[in-house]
Amino acid sequence: MSSRRKTPMRLQRISAATAALAALTTLATACEDSAKPGPPAASPSASARGAAPDSPTAAGAGAAPATLAGAQAHVQQYTSCETLSPDPNDSRVPLSGFIGTGDWGITERGVCTDKKARGEIVLFLTPDMKAFQQAAKDNAAKLLAEGRDDTDLASRTVVGKTFALTALKTATAVSLVDPPNSDLRILSCNPDVFVPEGFKKEKALVEGCFLTDYVNSPDGQGSPHRGAVRDPSTERAAQPGQPSTGSLGLPSAGSIAELKKLVSPHTVDCTSMKVTDEQVQSIDYMPVVDGPASAWGVKQRAVCGQLGGEQRAHNLNWLDTVSDMKTLQTKAKAAQLADLKDDGRLNATASKLLVGTNIAVETNNANVRRGLYQLQFLYLNCETGFTAPAGYRLEKAQVEGCVLTNYERPS
Repeated sequence: MSSRRKTPMRLQRISAATAALAALTTLATACEDSAKPGPPAASPSASARGAAPDSPTAAGAGAAPATLAGAQAHVQQYTSCETLSPDPNDSRVPLSGFIGTGDWGITERGVCTDKKARGEIVLFLTPDMKAFQQAAKDNAAKLLAEGRDDTDLASRTVVGKTFALTALKTATAVSLVDPPNSDLRILSCNPDVFVPEGFKKEKALVEGCFLTDYVNSPDGQGSPHRGAVRDPSTERAAQPGQPSTGSLGLPSAGSIAELKKLVSPHTVDCTSMKVTDEQVQSIDYMPVVDGPASAWGVKQRAVCGQLGGEQRAHNLNWLDTVSDMKTLQTKAKAAQLADLKDDGRLNATASKLLVGTNIAVETNNANVRRGLYQLQFLYLNCETGFTAPAGYRLEKAQVEGCVLTNYERPS
């Protein structure tokens, strides 16, 4: 393994600054000025199968606390909710625009701290839950009409029977709605919100809203994956990109020329490409395949980018047509585990293997991988215990101990 310093390589759907802002914006709903924007946060679109049709709601079937202390006790069944305070000026409520007593049918408001997630929970007593949900719907409709299409895509509004809350931390929301016995649900009033397979989608008290146990999150830290691990070798899309069931499938190509046409120029820059069985690499770009390509199950191999010479190599990516995918994945697994052994991270210059049915691309460029995921290539991940959040693809690899996915865990 190279001794070069390992730089975190992460796939981010939004920048860190945007994520921080989204987390705060989630807390803000309406305010004393009804024109002030509400709680939406940006979110990626999901690519898994949808949830089951609407089913009877469980959020109205639980306990009905009449006090903030009662609501606190209910929340504490699922996560920490310490140091409850009804003080409207409590510094733990960070935004001046936070809805309070008298708004949305709220009779009391308090704040407590989730010590497990290191975040705050703002509690609302809402004896008229239908009025609360109607106000949420009206607010969402106004924002959507203003072009705020991300409204409620990453909702942190959690409702019970007679109280509601907003959670500053994603982990808090997951802890509250994820347990199978929880009677708490996320409230969303955006009709375009996608609920992946394995999660509930229940009727709210007002038309145009629904309740779910799915927590979406721009940072990939929302609800864990519940859907079945798909087998792309046996399941195919009913329509390109829009399967009725199962896997989206994997791309294929009959030759290096066809593979180049599939990925270049928009995803992989193959303006300069060399078809060769020679081992081409540099200190900045390390391929997955190490040694004779045929020993890795690779039929034909090409390298795209500027090869080294008077100047250092630049923008190298490798294209492979594969005759034995199981052999390629087996040897790639061994190489990946060897690289992860020291500190649990891949070397910063190490390429990741993204596979199709009979093709593969090796790249250490996160932007290239994002484009390849759009083409339905999947990354061979062999990390012990790896799983993907809900909404990402998680499918069977041809080697035990690995999965194919379009999710890369933040470093």
